[in-house]
Amino acid sequence: MSLREARCCGVRYAYAAHQLSTTMNPASSAAQAEVPRHNFDVSSSRRWSVVGLLFAASLINYLDRAAISFALPSISSELHLSPESKGLLLSSFFWSYALMQVPIGWASDRFNLYWLYAGTFAIWSVAQGLTGVATSLAMLIGFRVILGIGESIYLPGGTKIVSVLFVPSERGLPSGLFNCGTRMGMVFGGVLIPWLLVRFGWRYSFVTLGFVALLWLVPWFAWFPSRLSVSPRDRQGRPANDYRHLFNRNLLAICAGFFCFDYYWYVLVTWLPDYLVTVRHFDIVRAGLLAAVGFLIFGVCEPAGGFLADSLIKRGFNEVRTRKNLIAIGFLCALFLIAAVRVSHPAAAIACLFGACMVGLATGNLIVLLQCCAPSEHVGIWMGTQNFAGNLAGIAAPLLVGLLIKSTGSYVPGFTLGAVVLLAGIAGYASVTELRPKPSAIEH
Repeated sequence: MSLREARCCGVRYAYAAHQLSTTMNPASSAAQAEVPRHNFDVSSSRRWSVVGLLFAASLINYLDRAAISFALPSISSELHLSPESKGLLLSSFFWSYALMQVPIGWASDRFNLYWLYAGTFAIWSVAQGLTGVATSLAMLIGFRVILGIGESIYLPGGTKIVSVLFVPSERGLPSGLFNCGTRMGMVFGGVLIPWLLVRFGWRYSFVTLGFVALLWLVPWFAWFPSRLSVSPRDRQGRPANDYRHLFNRNLLAICAGFFCFDYYWYVLVTWLPDYLVTVRHFDIVRAGLLAAVGFLIFGVCEPAGGFLADSLIKRGFNEVRTRKNLIAIGFLCALFLIAAVRVSHPAAAIACLFGACMVGLATGNLIVLLQCCAPSEHVGIWMGTQNFAGNLAGIAAPLLVGLLIKSTGSYVPGFTLGAVVLLAGIAGYASVTELRPKPSAIEH
């Protein structure tokens, strides 16, 4: 027997053992969905290599989208941007990013992700590089819109890939890990981008970040399983273009909760560096480092929360209730953000900001919770629909914070509202029911 055959047999044996264990465990078996059999020849090491590539892509994704926040003081000084114009620029990325979520989710369910992910990655990298040649607000907005089109793949595509490579009870860790890359992008960006800005200026910084990232395509083409299967029909055998499954109370509840989560997250992403410079009077390098530590905490909490849920589920805890409880615990950490903007001492404010970043405990679980409820053949479009709802908050949050700063002269109302919105999201996820589609037969 060849090494490849031995690995395939090992994967099939592991899956058979998993099916037996879930059959004997009613709390788990009710929440399981099948993984297509023709994906079983992907070895465990290769599956985790794919997760590593998704992590790296997510890191680059957020490094690129967040660069504008760190560069905003320099850009606004050169182009004489008002607070409203700054909010408009920060919001423009989300116009196309949000509108692309459902179409890219649909494409992730049907097309070869080997080419789809690579193509959209190339689009966003080139758009990031060209941002460095923009000479007006209109050009900056145009390149941000193109960036949003390319980056739209990261969550629907990444979630779809995880869903066809891992069984549900094992998806918390890989889901949290690949999405953790987004927060690590903010960490890396907090160190790298200020250094680039100080040394080379904002224009060369964008050119470097965009075009160097294209090197990621080399390992992608080398390691990603080009024949990774996505099923063309749903569990009841209906055609793939039957979208009645989108009119679902669980999906509506998840979308409402994710809107609240993304509103909070994008308040931090778009305004935290500017807040640290403007209100707490840190220089741009120190502000970047402090923001990086906060995003590091957020990122580390993501796989930690997913791993904790996976461990509890394997011990017999109900999958949906476990993930919902950890989401609620994570969301309650938003209370630290309210404290952070109200304390006077800078050290206390930074400590509270770090506590506010423990919201990351919820992230891996809210990604998997959607997979618990979605038909496996439509995970991509469900995630796209969820991310569309969430990124409506990405459009609203930067604009609303900017308007509140202008009208009140303070960051306190905008940041407090972000925390209150997130706390309201607990109700959305709490209303997700225990119901899920029945598992389909294994494909041959």
